[in-house]
Amino acid sequence: MRSSVFSALVAVATFGAVGQAMAFDDKVFDDKTGVKPQSSPWAVFQFGFSAYKSGHKEQAVEAYKYAAENGQIGATWKLARMYAEGDGVTRDDYAAFKFFSEIVDQDVEPGSPEESYVSDALVALGDYLRKGIPGSPVEENEVAAQEYYMRAAANYRNPNAQFEMGQMFLKGEGGVKASVKQAGRWFQLAAEKGHAGAQATLGNLLFQSGKIVRGLAMMTAALERAAPADQPWIRNMQEEAFAAAGEADRRTAISLADDILTKGGGNQ
Repeated sequence: MRSSVFSALVAVATFGAVGQAMAFDDKVFDDKTGVKPQSSPWAVFQFGFSAYKSGHKEQAVEAYKYAAENGQIGATWKLARMYAEGDGVTRDDYAAFKFFSEIVDQDVEPGSPEESYVSDALVALGDYLRKGIPGSPVEENEVAAQEYYMRAAANYRNPNAQFEMGQMFLKGEGGVKASVKQAGRWFQLAAEKGHAGAQATLGNLLFQSGKIVRGLAMMTAALERAAPADQPWIRNMQEEAFAAAGEADRRTAISLADDILTKGGGNQ
């Protein structure tokens, strides 16, 4: 999901590039020699995006590498994502880790047009450090992972990072002391931005604390919103709560879930 969202951001940033690709590709790229010397990094980035969208991913990688080496942070992010997902290249998590690291080392202030790249890269690095990368120098380091998540959550208000911070406070991981209150705060922030996992987990916390209807409603709404990868664990959580709730509470919760989905509510 994160990848598709940021691909859309790149599309907006490079508006018109797809339609114009044939107009300038002969100026920046040669099929035999690759990127032409002295090409504009921005033009090469645009060409790379057009090539990627057209399915010419080998050309896209070459163009992105040139643009990234010449200061285009969006190109570095695209390369990181391609290597992380094995998209047009052989999957290489360590290569992705290094590209993401280059991005977070940039001096990008919150509010900058490029903050989305840094925010996403911080979360990606946190994910890698949480488990480590086998066969690479990147070892499991939950404390470092928490620090990356916190930067993305606090500085850039990234909902994925806020969700991960909630998980860490809930379980007492990453060097933080377990705190349901702190976990709930982070889940709430992410839920308000439409993060289904955060909404489901917050709903479960509310359910366990005695707020049966509200908690069940939030889990039910989250299940409807969740990406396919998250649906199994959210469904298990929701079904367990649904089975434990009384018939009247179930009916009220279903009605409230419809209201949440209609109005986009994620608040307690």
